[in-house]
Amino acid sequence: MAGQLPPLGSLRAFEAVARRLSFTRAADELHVTPGAVSQQVRQLEELLGRRLFVRTKRSVALTEIGMRMLPDVQAGLETLARAVRSYSSPGGDRSLTISVAPSFASKWLLPRLADFTRQNPDIDLRVSATVGLADLERDGVDLAIRLGRGPYPNVRIEALFGESLTPLCAPNLMKPKGRLRSPEDLRKHKLIHDTSIPGDGEQSSWRRWLDFAGATAVPHQRGLRFSMAELAIQAAIDGAGVVLGRTVLAEADLAAGRLVRPFNIVLPMHETYYLVFPKNGPLRPESMRFREWITGFVRSDVRKSQRRKRA
Repeated sequence: MAGQLPPLGSLRAFEAVARRLSFTRAADELHVTPGAVSQQVRQLEELLGRRLFVRTKRSVALTEIGMRMLPDVQAGLETLARAVRSYSSPGGDRSLTISVAPSFASKWLLPRLADFTRQNPDIDLRVSATVGLADLERDGVDLAIRLGRGPYPNVRIEALFGESLTPLCAPNLMKPKGRLRSPEDLRKHKLIHDTSIPGDGEQSSWRRWLDFAGATAVPHQRGLRFSMAELAIQAAIDGAGVVLGRTVLAEADLAAGRLVRPFNIVLPMHETYYLVFPKNGPLRPESMRFREWITGFVRSDVRKSQRRKRA
């Protein structure tokens, strides 16, 4: 093998089969026939003088040398792909694609993006708002931000900040008539459920908070239900009831006075917001700059929170 490089097609075929453990699914992904994939893998095996797969009629498994080789091949292919992307347009591609949940995009990220674009005017940011976790390689996504418990397969993650739940409502619900003085007063108001809260389901989220607050007599199953956090928050802003809101997502609405917190009882969630990036290969410069920007925001928010607690 000294001084000899295998065909790129054979490396792509090996990586696809190794990731999917199927010649048929790899062929579908590469838009070729299973026979062509088999031939490309056989060509690589002949060049190496080693078998990469154990094949049976019903299964495909990597050999030991195949398992050891896979991470290096994936890293090499990703490096080549990024090099091509960097020089595929005049002056280099300075775009950055990030995948985020729609609620996080609208309630946390968008109000802060002006700061990122001011600091990085040369980067064309593309925000893909999707509920499911993107496949970074298949979908052409550089980074993702997700709320969950991690870890996730085939990616690296970096914790950003936690999330918590607390009742939120429009300021007019705090007026004398029907005022929320204690958690038990929630009996008099419509509960708003955010069914996208991860964990045990929309009904148990209110139940867990009510149990935590000691308000076990409040019916937790009734009320309005929304499948998107931003809609549930907007319903509370419009006075439709009291939402069990995520404090991170409601931060801007609280600061602007559109929402208020009737109680200082906050239930921490088990989930964390993570920055998700590819497992193999170095980050693109644009990705590193976004990572530095958002982690700087997190550190700034922590310092502000600590100053408020000391005040």
